[in-house]
Amino acid sequence: MMSIQPSDLSILLVEPSDTQGKIIVNQLRSHEISQITWAKSYDEAQEFIVRHHFDLIASAMYFEQGTALDLLKQVKVSDKNNDSAFMLVSSEYKREHLEEFKQSGVVALLPKPFTHEHLHAAINNTIDLLSPEELELEYFDVQDIRVLLVDDSKLARNHIRRVLNNLGLLKITEAVDGSEAISLLADNMYDLIVTDFNMPEVDGRELTKFVREQSQQSHIPILMVTSESKDTHLANIEQDGVNALCDKPFEPQFVKQLLYKLLDN
Repeated sequence: MMSIQPSDLSILLVEPSDTQGKIIVNQLRSHEISQITWAKSYDEAQEFIVRHHFDLIASAMYFEQGTALDLLKQVKVSDKNNDSAFMLVSSEYKREHLEEFKQSGVVALLPKPFTHEHLHAAINNTIDLLSPEELELEYFDVQDIRVLLVDDSKLARNHIRRVLNNLGLLKITEAVDGSEAISLLADNMYDLIVTDFNMPEVDGRELTKFVREQSQQSHIPILMVTSESKDTHLANIEQDGVNALCDKPFEPQFVKQLLYKLLDN
């Protein structure tokens, strides 16, 4: 399969500010991206999303008619763009305001102003999402690996499943929280657990402790996906039995490197 180049990407930019919009368009063009549609309002963005397909939607946070999160939810149920990558470009820095985006499967959270390197990474994440590349493992057939995916956010599960499917992991069972995961572990065998940290009732840490101390599958590799990996209460999480930590947004190339370490050693 021919590799996708930045110049192949079709992008919808949703930005109400003329100044910010021009800056972002120029930054995109510096990456050889020319297929750029600029919507200056929430309503205009909705119209474009209904009529056209885009590989990437880059959106500001706030509009008079709604927020980027409202727009993202509409994108995910649209006929033409439910598989489009979504990127937030915002000067918002408060974690509580960004948390829902981290949980929703965005490819990147870009600050304003962002650097050339920030945008380069976000574009590469988009290309990785659009370019399936199966893992080549020495000890496993990747398509036979049984994955238990645990996350209370459906949007996050959909995004993580897509990334894993692109890498050739097709046997994926989903659980909405740690409690459901524990029930599934009682009756099924898995080769890998990918779990969120923050979940109601039984969170990722409690699930990990159950697997290591009470499960018949105590050896199973566990990849924890979290938006809080820098918090002090996660400092010792690996001592509880987590094999690897991955930040949200869930970045395909970083995940690929982690899976090589977890599955091919």
